[in-house]
Amino acid sequence: MRVARLHAVGDLRVTQEPVPSADGPEALVQVTAVGICGSDLHWWDEGAIGDAKLTHPLVLGHEGAGVIADGPRSGERVAIDPAIPCERCRACRDGYRNLCYRLRFSGHGETDGMMREFMTWPAAQLYPLPDRLSDVDGAMLEPLGVAVHSVDLGHLPLAGSASVVGCGPIGLLLIQLLKAAGASSVLAIEPLAHRREAAARLGADLVADPGSLGDGLLRELTGHGVDVAFEAAGNDEGVGLAIASVRPGGRVVLAGISGDDTIRLEASATRRKGLTIAMVRRMNEVYPRAIGLAERGVVDLDSVVTSRMGLGEIGAAFGEGARRTGLKVVIEPQRLGCPA
Repeated sequence: MRVARLHAVGDLRVTQEPVPSADGPEALVQVTAVGICGSDLHWWDEGAIGDAKLTHPLVLGHEGAGVIADGPRSGERVAIDPAIPCERCRACRDGYRNLCYRLRFSGHGETDGMMREFMTWPAAQLYPLPDRLSDVDGAMLEPLGVAVHSVDLGHLPLAGSASVVGCGPIGLLLIQLLKAAGASSVLAIEPLAHRREAAARLGADLVADPGSLGDGLLRELTGHGVDVAFEAAGNDEGVGLAIASVRPGGRVVLAGISGDDTIRLEASATRRKGLTIAMVRRMNEVYPRAIGLAERGVVDLDSVVTSRMGLGEIGAAFGEGARRTGLKVVIEPQRLGCPA
């Protein structure tokens, strides 16, 4: 089978490896779609993400779908939950499996990810895909799950207002979810024109370019401030805009991942507003809810996908993702006609 491994910064190599064998509670999965996440781009561009460093050739990818290739569920199309909690630590026992002390995560640390033709994974983490959802939709359930978890942490009041800072795929999914949850107004803040256009198309009531967003215009757009601000930009400017856009006593949900493992915010503004800051750690138990939302058409998963490439084109795919000329780039490992 073909496997893409990251050996060093910018050094992704597609090689042949044996098909793995599934043991015990695991199933063999033929991977059909994998999204390139911003965290994958950190690995590719920096050889690290946060405090985790690349120490050996690693298969990236944690947004995936496939077909079970063996056992009693053979032939079943599934979405792949990338997180394997230990089920024994305090966090797991308390119901916070996303905060597991010994969590194994696809494409992170010692655990190879999904950018390969076949992988083994615990069968309990493989969720059946409804016929209405494509394999690419199945891969997008992971970023949708992060967006669902972010909305959960935001505690949006009924008919409350919100801002979304950063309109990449997760930000765009957040906008759709917030409108479905009854938000009276959603302000989208994004520097890239094509992403602002996508935000408006997917339900944002107001759209702004941070480059032209002074304090006066922000007050004009938000009044006394929104009830909840969601930051999905992964940089200090995004955090600052989220804090500036929210009302006194409001909440700020930080979903972005900083490249240098540091978040800097204006302490005085945060303190004077008495803000509650919530940090997003991937997602908790949300896959069934995410599948239901997508199956009912509450969110349009295909709307955030702008490019599909084969495993043999993975270098070009990561380059396109890093340039941010589109939205989500998806790798389809089974696509034929690509160089090995």
